[in-house]
Amino acid sequence: SFNIKYGMVGLVTGGASGLGRATVERLVQSGASAVIVDLPSSDGQAVAASLGNRCAFAPADVTSEAEVRSAVSLAKEKFGKLDLAVNCAGIAVAVKTYNFKKDLPHSLEDFQRVINVNIAGSFNVIRLAAGEMGKNEPDPDGHRGCIINTASVAAFDGQVGQAAYSASKGGIVGMTLPIARDLAPMGIRVITIAPGLFSTPLLASLPEKVRSFLARQVPFPSRLGDPAEFAHLVTCLVENPMINGEVIRLDGAIRMQP
Repeated sequence: SFNIKYGMVGLVTGGASGLGRATVERLVQSGASAVIVDLPSSDGQAVAASLGNRCAFAPADVTSEAEVRSAVSLAKEKFGKLDLAVNCAGIAVAVKTYNFKKDLPHSLEDFQRVINVNIAGSFNVIRLAAGEMGKNEPDPDGHRGCIINTASVAAFDGQVGQAAYSASKGGIVGMTLPIARDLAPMGIRVITIAPGLFSTPLLASLPEKVRSFLARQVPFPSRLGDPAEFAHLVTCLVENPMINGEVIRLDGAIRMQP
């Protein structure tokens, strides 16, 4: 089976903070090696250093072919191979489609930037990581690797102001099955997690009053998710070879209100 064990190598985008960082920490604590892929301006270098010699930092913008290629190469050079890629890098804007008070349409640049980072960035990592995983020796089940993406419950219950973010996360949901089918002959699985409200820097930017209001909207457990719970699901998915082509809500049963 494909357990997280000593010798497994994972690459995690957005690995310097939030869901990505928790995933990197869990991988390293489980005996795997991890490459943090995050912006040069992130804490990636410090996080990698704090986790020891089974963690490396590859500064990269996920939308850059050259930078992601070199991140994948770093995994290969430093740790010998690539078994797992986890896409956690993402951005958000909150703007209405049209602001009738100011007679102002949603910025097209902002919309395109969210789509580009969240969809094209994830796909860039998927396509390049898959190429490296294809070189792995298959296990007895034919398994060569696993790719896990991060969508959001906003893909299904998008709120006011989330046109760009929901569209981007819906795109990640929509490409999960076709990519899983594309990579099935090579034994590479593709799975997407759709988190609800998690305590991450993306949410920390909101006022405390708003955060506690949001936490109360979660039926049970009635709190924000802990990034360690996201990381736990990542390892569960890696370890269960039958889960493939699926989108899993990790959300305490929340359904977002308009």
